[in-house]
Amino acid sequence: MKKIIYLFIIFFSLVSTNIFAQNNLMILKLTYGDVKIELYPEKAPNHVKRFKELADSGKYDGVVFHRVIDGFMAQTGDVKFGNVNSPDFNLSLAGTGGSDLPNVKAEFTDIAHTRGTLSAARSADPDSANSQFFICFDSAPHLDRQYSAFGKVISGMEFIDKIKRGDPNSGAVPNPDKIISLRSK
Repeated sequence: MKKIIYLFIIFFSLVSTNIFAQNNLMILKLTYGDVKIELYPEKAPNHVKRFKELADSGKYDGVVFHRVIDGFMAQTGDVKFGNVNSPDFNLSLAGTGGSDLPNVKAEFTDIAHTRGTLSAARSADPDSANSQFFICFDSAPHLDRQYSAFGKVISGMEFIDKIKRGDPNSGAVPNPDKIISLRSK
C-alpha cells in the first residue's frame, strides 16, 4: 500500500510540475517564425501576471519593435502608440505609451540579462514598467538588478535575431517589424 501511495505522489508531482511549466510558456509569432518564451512567476510574479494578461487579451498583436539596437536588445510592447492596428498608432510616439492599467512596481531579481532574457522596459523611475518589454540580443550585465527580468527565450532566438535593427544611437526603427501574436501556450 505504501508503494502505491508513493507512486501516486511521484506521478502527481510530475504531472503538476508539467502543467505548471506549460502555464508559463508563451508563443511569440513573428514574420520570421515562432519564439517560445518561458516566464518566471516565482521571480517576478507581478510582471509575469501583467505580461500574460496583455498577451492573452491580444493587446500585443500588431505592436511594433520600435527600438532595436544591434548587439543589445529589441524593445516592443507599447500597446497605446505602437500598435499598427490601433487608431492611436504613431511611430514617432511609440515607446512613450503603455496600457490603461497601473504601472508595475520593480521586481529586481537575480536573473542575469543574458542573450534571450525578457525584461520590463521602463523610464528612469524603477516603478514605471507598464506594458513595454525587451529581449536581449547579448549579455547586458549593466541591467542586472536594475531592470525587472521575468523570462527567457527557450527556442526561436534565431527569429529574434532577424528583427530589423534601428539607428545605432537611438535604436529608432523607420519601418519596424511587428508582433503577429503573443499568447500563452
